[in-house]
Amino acid sequence: MSAEHVLERYLNGLLKGDRNACRGVIEETLQTGLPANKVYMDVIWPIMVEVDKLYTQDKITATQEAFATRINRTIVDQLQNKLPRKALRARKVVICSADNEKEELGAQMITDLFESDGWEARFLGGKVNNDDILAFVNSFHPDILLVYGIAAKQAPNTRQLIDSIKSINASPNMRVMLSGGVFDRAEDLWQEIGADLYAPNAAEAVRIASADESEVTVPVRTIKRRRKADTSSKAKTAAAAQKSAADNNQPSDAAQPQDTQAQDAQVQDATQQDIQVAEPQPAAG
Repeated sequence: MSAEHVLERYLNGLLKGDRNACRGVIEETLQTGLPANKVYMDVIWPIMVEVDKLYTQDKITATQEAFATRINRTIVDQLQNKLPRKALRARKVVICSADNEKEELGAQMITDLFESDGWEARFLGGKVNNDDILAFVNSFHPDILLVYGIAAKQAPNTRQLIDSIKSINASPNMRVMLSGGVFDRAEDLWQEIGADLYAPNAAEAVRIASADESEVTVPVRTIKRRRKADTSSKAKTAAAAQKSAADNNQPSDAAQPQDTQAQDAQVQDATQQDIQVAEPQPAAG
């Protein structure tokens, strides 16, 4: 049975809401000798991506998307105990996600694969806020904090989380990894909002997190540079306006200082502009 035929049968079963057919495909695949972690990445993950693509393109209904997510979650729950187990690594990972079923499922699969690889993993899901995440990170001291499936409108909140972690030095040796959602579509956005690592899928998340730091690309944050350039430009504009106003004995609105709240709003706007430029056509993932 070819890989393409397996994927086609599994997708058809999902879109019909046929749990028995989907379980049958997975059981047959396991009987060929394919280990559960490969079933995760060779069957379930690519089909999750395809379902998301079809739904985004209005080629399937909301009902079919719901069928697919729920059946996938049931099968992942059943497969979890079949995953191979490596020796414990004495390394820790905390994983959280956007607050919806599809993204929580992806994050759950990532958690399962980290555990399979010997990591001590904690899955927080999608309902925790930044303060909850900070408090847990401060007590658990993970090596990696992974945030999965963030949408464009949530990116400024993720940036605030990363800034808070680094400003209070909550866990000095911890690295922040982003995966899924807008970070799959907006190239290098993960770097610009201050993350340390990016992974395009669950298997890569485990590989990159486990790699030597010397083997991982060091991100360069550009938003602060743009903000600095924007601030410099605005300062020059304000100075010119102030001089003009002084020459004409009139007050200058451009010379008025901005408060901190307005500055924060500008940074969020800059982030959102990056997303809008980089995300004209949503893609899989």
